[in-house]
Amino acid sequence: MTAAGILDRIPLLAKWSGRMIQIKTPHEIELMRGAGLVVAGAIAAVRAAVRPGVTTGELDAIAEDHIRSAGAVPSFLGYHGFTGSICASINDEIVHGIPDPGRTLAEGDNISIDCGAILKGWHGDSAVTVTVGPPSAEDAALIAVTERSMWAGLARALAGGRLTDISHAVEQTITAESHPYGIVDHYGGHGIGTEMHQDPHVLNYGRAGRGPRLVPGLALAIEPMVTVGDPATVELEDGWTVVTKDGSRAAHFEHTVAITPEGPWVLTAEDGGVAGLAPFGITPRT
Repeated sequence: MTAAGILDRIPLLAKWSGRMIQIKTPHEIELMRGAGLVVAGAIAAVRAAVRPGVTTGELDAIAEDHIRSAGAVPSFLGYHGFTGSICASINDEIVHGIPDPGRTLAEGDNISIDCGAILKGWHGDSAVTVTVGPPSAEDAALIAVTERSMWAGLARALAGGRLTDISHAVEQTITAESHPYGIVDHYGGHGIGTEMHQDPHVLNYGRAGRGPRLVPGLALAIEPMVTVGDPATVELEDGWTVVTKDGSRAAHFEHTVAITPEGPWVLTAEDGGVAGLAPFGITPRT
């Protein structure tokens, strides 16, 4: 292969504020769509298995089996020593809960399922929060506002905009509620591509119109984390699980989105984001 041919296979890096941001070609975004669909299928399989009496270890095995059956590799397994293919975070656990074959779900639990997969060298990353059995009114409201804020952020993933347009949209959706929900600080979304976590970091709050320009080929994971009570956090002794300091419940949603000339393309949504973006008047690429 010629030197020019080798360079053609290296993702473009755009420099912003001393950081290198990976910009993908249309073909590379298509490859990421493949990884995104694997993740969507894995989360759907795990979600369908959520019931009283199932263990988080069993849910993890379902996700790993789906990912490997699709010819992909779990992103999370072995990542900095993490021992699961999903993060399984229950009730007051916000993110990074470790799957455990000895931990059983009970009626009324909320579980956040975060999953990633690598296919042909490209990553997809997504998360949902569901209730085991019928949710309480408080849990239903928490889950709904968290998911809605994610879609509000995804709707601002538009070429020509700025990174914090996304952050501001997430924040506005949450703070518009009559209940004073907490927005978890520090933890947030991220760039994604040939690595699971890349620049730029995407906070879930902030003034619009700041940060790097949103350009076609940029891929981001947008992931609000919302609490019923105080958003202050504590990391448990396992070095992974992040919980609310006051013990209040939390919810977490995430999708991977690509900026395209035609609009946002939600790579980890089976329909490309059509249903989720419709309330915002956005027609995504599909």
